[in-house]
Amino acid sequence: MKTLTLAAALALLSAPAFAESHMVAPTGDAAAGEAQFARQCVACHVVVNDAGETLAGRNAHVGPNLYKVAHRVPGTYPDFDYGDSLIAVGERGEPWNEEMFVGYVQDPTGWLRATLEDRRARGKMAFQVRDEQQARDIYAYLDSLAPME
Repeated sequence: MKTLTLAAALALLSAPAFAESHMVAPTGDAAAGEAQFARQCVACHVVVNDAGETLAGRNAHVGPNLYKVAHRVPGTYPDFDYGDSLIAVGERGEPWNEEMFVGYVQDPTGWLRATLEDRRARGKMAFQVRDEQQARDIYAYLDSLAPME
């Protein structure tokens, strides 16, 4: 019984630290990210808020809606057909953070293989953001459209 009580107490004490690790402000420039999103992401993605207003992009549906992606668990946007590898990452329950996002958009399949430690993991996203700063800027922009509440 002592072990169970101790485990529960440790879980409660670590929860704020986990939550704080995902509340870190993005390091990128949201204004630059808006321009990069318009150049690199709109062909496949849209950002539509909960009220149905299009905040960014056109009417693309190749990739999932990126509204609140900065705080969402990977592979969980409703009614989108994610690949098995991204779903497996999401099953860990950890929401996207800047480092995860940057790693993924720069090399989706490579990041999934490293994260899952599975050389057969594959991503459905073929596009890669080549520049790390541009990836950080895009993350900052997406975060600015739906900041953590």
